Formats: sequence, structure tokens, C-alpha cells
Amino acid sequence: MTDFEEIYRLYFDDIFKFLRGLTANEHLAEELTEETFFKALKEIKSFRGDCDIRIWLCQIAKNSYFTYLRKQKCISNDEQLNSMEISEKSMETLLVDKEIAFKLHQILHDLEEPYKEIFSLRIFGELSFKQIAVLFGKTEHWACVTYHRAKEKIQKRMEEYE
Repeated sequence: MTDFEEIYRLYFDDIFKFLRGLTANEHLAEELTEETFFKALKEIKSFRGDCDIRIWLCQIAKNSYFTYLRKQKCISNDEQLNSMEISEKSMETLLVDKEIAFKLHQILHDLEEPYKEIFSLRIFGELSFKQIAVLFGKTEHWACVTYHRAKEKIQKRMEEYE
């Protein structure tokens, strides 16, 4: 078994769960996970070892997701992209710890509308931005931006707990 096969075997589930948390779409998460490992295979020689390889893979995964969003026109400029940057402790990482997960649910419970509903529909209901837009009578872009603003609010409140 080559070193990269071992990396793939060890980290595939982590990267898939990370992307599923970002996308709230299992099929898209699978596609982006495969794309992430394809890109990582091409760039493995550039990995300097400054960080855990999982963090490096998550960065590739996040960039693949942002590229997907740009193509889908969910984000239109770099300012929006910067506002969507994910902290090193991603939502997926936070959900691993049950205590922190409970705090996350408390924050979600207290989140104002429409952020609470948009976030819940996207993450727990696994609805697409298009489906959410139809429910609210708004555009897909509105649904995408509102979801990411909700996520930012949750992340900011989670940082206050730390």
C-alpha cells in the first residue's frame, strides 16, 4: 500500500463528514471528497508538514466547496467568500464533542429567525438552497447568503463559549 493510499484510508471519513457538514448534501459531499483527494494526490509533494495532514485536506476540501459555490453563483465576490471562511474548529469538529454539541443546539435554539429556520432546513432537513428559496418565496442567492450568515452567527457565539 502506498503512503497516499494510507492517507486516503485514514482520512476519507473525516473529510467526507467535514464536507457533509458544510454542504448538508450527502451526494455533493461524496463528489467533493473525491475531488479533494484527487487534488491532494496531485499536490502531495507540496505538503510541508507544518500542520496536521487532516487540516491540509480540510483546507483543500473547503476550497473545493467554495469553487463549487462560485460556479453555482451562491457567492459572487471575494468579500462574501472571506466572510464565509471557516475557523480551524469547523462546525463538524465542534459536533464531535457532545458538550459543545449541546451548546451548539442551545445557540441554534436562541438564534433569531429566519436564520434559525434556514440553518435547520439546510443542515438537518438537508434541503437545497433552491428548495429553501421556494419555501420562503425568495431567491436561491438569498437562501445561500442567509444560511452562511446564520453559520457565522453560530460560529461567533461558539467562540464566546471557548
